Amino acid sequence: MKPGDMQGLDGAHTRVPVRRCHDDAVVRAEDQVAEECPVAFVYNGIPFAVMLATPLDFEDFAWGFSLTEGIVESAGHIQAVEVVPEDEGFSVYLSIPLPLTDRIADRRRSLAGRTGCGLCGAQMLSDALRPVRRVPSAPEADARALRRAHTELAAGQSLNALTGSVHAAAFADRSGRVRLLREDVGRHNALDKMIGALLRGGTDPSSGFAAVTSRASYEMVHKTAAAGIPLLSAVSAPTALAVRTASQAGLTLIGFARQDRHTVYSSPSSNF
Repeated sequence: MKPGDMQGLDGAHTRVPVRRCHDDAVVRAEDQVAEECPVAFVYNGIPFAVMLATPLDFEDFAWGFSLTEGIVESAGHIQAVEVVPEDEGFSVYLSIPLPLTDRIADRRRSLAGRTGCGLCGAQMLSDALRPVRRVPSAPEADARALRRAHTELAAGQSLNALTGSVHAAAFADRSGRVRLLREDVGRHNALDKMIGALLRGGTDPSSGFAAVTSRASYEMVHKTAAAGIPLLSAVSAPTALAVRTASQAGLTLIGFARQDRHTVYSSPSSNF
């Protein structure tokens, strides 16, 4: 789905009856609310995780999740993806090289993910805090590009415009033009979907940067670095662990991105 495209949102939202209360007045009306449903990821027949997500862009989600969770190391490891509707949600069946199956067995999790919770179900501390990938060095975007990206990010949130309840993640080129945008009730899911779309499209992740509508947690930084994206810009604050992780990865981390200001929390360059 292209940024701002209202097509393809069927099934991602529904109308519900509501009562709008203001002071002593009560008005009966209908409201649009975002859908969420369980999505099960199954690799080579082995169940790995169940996430709650917006029923959109499942193939992008599968590609991005597989890379950022360390199941595969590159897009070439994903041999096939099949999305199957189930009574209670969806199953996503992925085929990957057989030698990678051991990786699933080692890190297998019964992950009943709360909405976009990146670490739900991690059984060991080592599952939670994995080594972070160093991102490739690349020319950084300037302040004007950051502002353009966040302006286009806000304007491109079609589902959020209807429901007011979903996050978005975008990939912008170095001029700040948004090239990809994905939405989801979970901020980690939105980022995984955007990364998956990037992989499927063959776009060089070092050719731009990520902009997100959420805070910059450890998991958001880790996923961005895993994709090889050199800069993450968030509208809200980072955590201390996110800042340390970004520094380890050589990733530029921006918080509180606004039209007239932003805060640099980590940067390999003194020029930003």
